[in-house]
Amino acid sequence: MVELETASSKDLSEAKYAKKILQLSDLDYTTNILHEIESVPSGPERVIEKRAVIKALLLSTWLQRLYFIIRSALMSVLAMVVTFFYVSFFGEIGVVLAVVMGVLIFIVGLIVTRLFDIQTVKVTKYIVRRLANHKQIREFIMNHL
Repeated sequence: MVELETASSKDLSEAKYAKKILQLSDLDYTTNILHEIESVPSGPERVIEKRAVIKALLLSTWLQRLYFIIRSALMSVLAMVVTFFYVSFFGEIGVVLAVVMGVLIFIVGLIVTRLFDIQTVKVTKYIVRRLANHKQIREFIMNHL
């Protein structure tokens, strides 16, 4: 990922970088974009188009990864709050109940995070814009979370 971020526009048009980005991207989105590239006539316009597409795929990959991180964090907070209030009220939790609660909280968490999907996407795009100027923080988030 770091190698892709530090590569210049000319370097990004090479096949080895394209393969790395394609491994990180959504296959349907990538297929559609590649079909659009093929429709452009050959020449300098096609080279510019390839570079733009590679940058778009890289941004798409960042957005997907960050969206997953944010959604997972929201689900974790929801599970923590429900478990905290249950244990605070009843004083203890058994293993069987913990498993059942975990499954139910996971399903409810998926539903709740989908309800806030538009807001999550907005926050994700905002964070990506802010991280554009903070390379070390961006590398930490993308590589270690």
